[in-house]
Amino acid sequence: MTLLRMKDVNKMDEKERQSKIQELRLSLIRSQVTAHKATAKTKEIKRALARLLTCQGASERTRALSMIKDSKQNKKESSTFNNSHKEGLEKK
Repeated sequence: MTLLRMKDVNKMDEKERQSKIQELRLSLIRSQVTAHKATAKTKEIKRALARLLTCQGASERTRALSMIKDSKQNKKESSTFNNSHKEGLEKK
């Protein structure tokens, strides 16, 4: 098993990360069945899984924050339009 670095994880797209997470979980189960105690291999698998899940969580939080920011921007623009429309009606 090769060492999985954060720069490699960041380069992966969402589908690659999901498949790698499933693969690592399966290999972790296999290694825990064969060994009764934690070995260097299981520790490395756990670290790689933690890196993948951390990166996945960060990307989900970023996506959620951008959606919130966009919705606030849209509300602000619509309220500006409504205010200018009301002013135009009052002048008539």
